Amino acid sequence: MRIRHIRQKLILCTVFWSTCFPLVFQSCKEIKHQNAGEESTFIRDSTLGFTPIFDGMSLDGWDGDPAYWHVENGLLVGEVTPETRLKSNTFIIWQEGQPNDFELKLEFRITRAGNSGINYRSERLDTIPYALRGYQADIDGKNTYTGQNYEERKRTTLAYRGEKAVIRSQENSLEPGSLKAGVQNNAWKNREVVASLGHSDSLKAKINAEEWNSCHLVIKGNVMQHYINDILMSEVNDLDKVNRKSSGLLGLQVHVGPPMKVEYRNIKLKEL
Repeated sequence: MRIRHIRQKLILCTVFWSTCFPLVFQSCKEIKHQNAGEESTFIRDSTLGFTPIFDGMSLDGWDGDPAYWHVENGLLVGEVTPETRLKSNTFIIWQEGQPNDFELKLEFRITRAGNSGINYRSERLDTIPYALRGYQADIDGKNTYTGQNYEERKRTTLAYRGEKAVIRSQENSLEPGSLKAGVQNNAWKNREVVASLGHSDSLKAKINAEEWNSCHLVIKGNVMQHYINDILMSEVNDLDKVNRKSSGLLGLQVHVGPPMKVEYRNIKLKEL
């Protein structure tokens, strides 16, 4: 009787392990495969040289007015409310370097009334808190300007969407106030459109209104390329030796105007 009982126990144990062990083994394989996939993704990103500069949890490494910038659901959010109307454009500024030649990749989403942009090779103003002066990849909710190259507080529009432009100096660019003299109709007068990248409205149709879009900036030497959703929207070759900048700060903007919200995610930088 006792022997039969022992045999029954052995049979039950055998059945249990023959059933469960493959499941445990398969689970381990899945975990290993998942980890291997995560590792390969990390290696792939590392090989490409892109490094995240926003951790999705905090504003560590960034400096901006907390009345306008915060982290929400893993996103870097810029927001203007009826109670926090702006008197001047404000930026959140990356504090970990001043890139020269680089590529920047990110995704953005902006409300229809919104106006924002990505500044680079910029300098900080002493007279206005959280203000930048320099090149900007323009972004707006109506996609009127999204993709163009606009130089904040300097030479204004360098290339509209759909333009490949060469920028040259004004003859009087060394004289006081010469920047203002070089601007006409909110664009730099000494810019030459040398090629078309497509009609502005056709390119606009490739940009998602109030939905997520990708942005890729390729900034190398004097040439600055702005891609939206992998489509080249504008290109500037800046030959203006007096006014161009070869390095500077990165920053994200919220613009003077009505209440708005802009969200950024997956912000990655590769220095060339």
